[in-house]
Amino acid sequence: RGNVPNMIQTFAHRPKELKTMVAHFKAVMEGTTVSVLLKEYLTLRVSTVKKAITDSLPIKLARAAGASDEEISAAKEGVLEGFDDRTSAAIRFAGEMTVDSSTVSEETFAAVKSHFDDGEVVELCAVIGIFNYFNCFNNALHMEISG
Repeated sequence: RGNVPNMIQTFAHRPKELKTMVAHFKAVMEGTTVSVLLKEYLTLRVSTVKKAITDSLPIKLARAAGASDEEISAAKEGVLEGFDDRTSAAIRFAGEMTVDSSTVSEETFAAVKSHFDDGEVVELCAVIGIFNYFNCFNNALHMEISG
């Protein structure tokens, strides 16, 4: 309430970039087929692999989406036991894509394709990609995340 996250304040130095970033974020995260909870698991995995300065906001959002503390910890670390096959495939994909998007294993991609249609695969890539971008931006600027 009344809090403008540091990343938004920083982007505000370039209003055009802020406007397009916010529009892209909303397009990726809102009103799509893939659940918000699954998207939050992906953001947790990306933030951990990318060595985000802080993961307090992704944890807060994951909790708001219904994740338990155990699920948050497991998603962050890529511990897939306890998740269904669909969720596990997506989390594994997020980790591999974040390390090196050109070397996602055939096994991982086949698992993703067995649980998600083409449009949903695009959604997964968009979530993983935008949070890689946010983490690179925030890490490079040594930005503490507020919110």
